[in-house]
Amino acid sequence: MGNKSDLPPLRIARVTLSDRAAAGVYADLSGPEIERVLREHLGPEHTILSRLIPDDRDGLSALLRALCDDEKCDLVVTTGGTGPAARDFTPEATRAVLDRELPGFGEAMRAVSFPKVPTAILSRATAGTRGRSLIINLPGNPRAIGECLPPLVPAIRECLRHLRGA
Repeated sequence: MGNKSDLPPLRIARVTLSDRAAAGVYADLSGPEIERVLREHLGPEHTILSRLIPDDRDGLSALLRALCDDEKCDLVVTTGGTGPAARDFTPEATRAVLDRELPGFGEAMRAVSFPKVPTAILSRATAGTRGRSLIINLPGNPRAIGECLPPLVPAIRECLRHLRGA
């Protein structure tokens, strides 16, 4: 896990994209899993904002801009909408707001997941930076979040140090 106190307190946002969870058809389990993993690996002192929105490409792009530019979040983690289905557009909505894409995050997640779930190669998750914020797309499955997010923590820490000018 590394030293949890090696970063100053962060502003983190977790965004769940799901028509059905946003409509109350079922509970959002993926967003809380992101929060659990981040608190376990980065420490409890960080502020975490929670957003649950329906699948809406323009709405997600606007929310990502607001979280990075207005809310000054250091890290924004999305869940859902990374597959090949017609309503899966999270990577496109994310790329629309990025200054720089960091495709290694998606590549690493697919590499971790593929040996366990061969269909993981269908994930189009990506990541990148907007200003001083890091945005990462995660799969929509809580189990996949628990498998994919922990191995990314060292790169998240390093990226945030660079974005802060360290």
